[in-house]
Amino acid sequence: MGCTKEYRTGETCGLKLVFNTNLETDKCKLCKDIEKKQRRYTKLQNDIIRWQREGNRNATIEKAQRDMVEVEEAIRNMGQQHQMRQYSMA
Repeated sequence: MGCTKEYRTGETCGLKLVFNTNLETDKCKLCKDIEKKQRRYTKLQNDIIRWQREGNRNATIEKAQRDMVEVEEAIRNMGQQHQMRQYSMA
């Protein structure tokens, strides 16, 4: 029996099978995006600390804390995607 993508008996499907993985020295796009989110998270943390010292910035602090939760969730999701990609390539 041939490939399920075979159109006629005896013809090849044209799919290319890859049997090895080439490791890149550069960071992948997902890693770069995770780093960006981590920098944003750190900036929000520092902003909140500064605003708490200044006082009278409660609404701004609350918004920054909500933003931190969203950024943290995005980082976690991207980390899971990265792990799934690594395991599927191995």
